[in-house]
Amino acid sequence: MKIGLSTYSLLGALKTGEMNVLDVVQWIADNEGEHMEIVPYGFTLVDNLELADAVRNKAEAVGIELSNYSMPANFVQETDHEFVAEVERLKKHVDLIHRMGIKHMRHDVTAFTLPPEKITIESFEKNLPLMVEGSRQIADYAAEFGITTTIENHGQCVQASDRVQRVLLEVDRPNFKTTLDVGNFMCVDEDPIVGVKRNLPFASLVHFKDFYVRPYFHDPGNGDWFKTANGNFLRGAIVGHGDINIREIVKLIKESGYDGYITVEFEGMEDCKRGSKIGMDNLRRFWNEVK
Repeated sequence: MKIGLSTYSLLGALKTGEMNVLDVVQWIADNEGEHMEIVPYGFTLVDNLELADAVRNKAEAVGIELSNYSMPANFVQETDHEFVAEVERLKKHVDLIHRMGIKHMRHDVTAFTLPPEKITIESFEKNLPLMVEGSRQIADYAAEFGITTTIENHGQCVQASDRVQRVLLEVDRPNFKTTLDVGNFMCVDEDPIVGVKRNLPFASLVHFKDFYVRPYFHDPGNGDWFKTANGNFLRGAIVGHGDINIREIVKLIKESGYDGYITVEFEGMEDCKRGSKIGMDNLRRFWNEVK
């Protein structure tokens, strides 16, 4: 098991210019992270191969691994031409991570933000063939480089554990797995423990985040709150500080025999560096507490 951090966790510092992506690599190493997951927000690499090479070299120099590359994608396109263009766009990112020596990639299958009528089970089933075909093509292309591609429980259309499994089983490729995010099930009001239990057998990488949750009838007021699929309120928290039973989920994952990368994602209102550091420390402590 190796604990690391997503670059997304330090997006606040990246956006203000306080840090650049090379600073993030150094910061993770300095704060006992063992790997870094790349989420190209606040910087881009696919159109800047010089920076991509610098990130790879920096990670090697400071002794951390580049564990995963996560990116948005949308195979639910209006025309065949647009579908093909999206597949070709993702292949360029596969080429990028092969260049960087990364062996794991997460891509979405549909748009992250959708109106309520497009996250229904009816809409999901209607668009499933496009999601499956796009995922198959990317998985097959990535297989040539020994890369595992994954779907995350991410974006309300394909966020519940059963919908993730539906896509996984339909794609039916040995190198197509799931990036299991323990917190994201809450965005569609699924108990995180239930979601983790269901999808852990399909997981090739695990994300840990935490949330504060309030019911739809208790509006918490100002702050970085957002609404779930059913109108409840969520706000990002430091891992171990929120309302998710993180310790029990750590126990489930450790007892399952999972021994791969674990990525901390921080998206709370606290300072991003402080929140990320505490989250990694908490997760390491919780893991060590499980005998």
